[in-house]
Amino acid sequence: MVRKIFFTILFLIPFCLMLYYGKETFYIDQQAATQEMYDYHFALVTEEVGNNYWHFIEKGAKQAAEEHNVYLEYVGPKVTDTDERLDTLDRMIAANVDAIITKGMSDPRFRQLVQKAKEHQIPVATIDTDNSGSGRDFYVGTDNFEAGYLAGKTMIEETEGEQKVVAIIGLKDAQNQMERLEGFEEAISQEERIELVAVAESNITELGAADATYQLLKSRSDITAIFGISALDGMGIVQAIDEFQPTTRPYVLAFDILPETLELIEDDKIQATIAQYPEEMGKMAVKEMYQLHQKDQPENIHHTKTGVIKKEDVMNGEVFLKEGE
Repeated sequence: MVRKIFFTILFLIPFCLMLYYGKETFYIDQQAATQEMYDYHFALVTEEVGNNYWHFIEKGAKQAAEEHNVYLEYVGPKVTDTDERLDTLDRMIAANVDAIITKGMSDPRFRQLVQKAKEHQIPVATIDTDNSGSGRDFYVGTDNFEAGYLAGKTMIEETEGEQKVVAIIGLKDAQNQMERLEGFEEAISQEERIELVAVAESNITELGAADATYQLLKSRSDITAIFGISALDGMGIVQAIDEFQPTTRPYVLAFDILPETLELIEDDKIQATIAQYPEEMGKMAVKEMYQLHQKDQPENIHHTKTGVIKKEDVMNGEVFLKEGE
């Protein structure tokens, strides 16, 4: 009986291994066959795969990819991690994809990897954030300085009297964030009654924005307005205000039109937000990269639209204002 069990186990082990590796081989072959049905394989390297803002970029990119018979791979770290994003970029180069679309980074290694991609004949486009000195082929996204300037002009138009403003920024070493802050400062410098008194980081998280805002409200009693510079900051700012319950609620200006932000605008907890159009960014990036493969050299910079969204522009959580208006 023991010998029978022993030989049965000996038979089952290689049989199971055969089934497993056969399945894996079949899966790889099927994946390769699927990719071969497309003309090109593009990689969209995201800042973090779970970020709602980047899902809008992915949505637009996939729509354009389908229109141009492109296999689009959406990859990146689960949470914001510079090293992991750079490692992902390196893996895409090693995989010999036909093109890479990714957020520009100030890290010196980013430039090295762009050059490495070029050596492998892989064009690279930056999206959402540029790094013009990296050697990338083109940039698609917001003119972040102008978006920040628009935010500053909005605060001037929407507030009265002396304003002590604090800004919650995603990361101080993120180029797009700093360009928005610089644009905002340039705009309010033309209005003596508005002063930026503090800047704090949220680490591009809602919780981080809530904590940074709460600490500022606790340390300063003169805050009358708050500007959230990255997509999740507005929601975190509102959380902190609700928890701290200041005598007078500050004016809140946010960035981007995530559904949660629009709900807070309808609830009068955020007064306005600067709208970007990430789906359009994704569409344009794939379209221009496809044209590059058709030997049609794209323009160096493609700026997408921005706008100001206020309560009158939102109904039932949806923006009904046309893009560009």
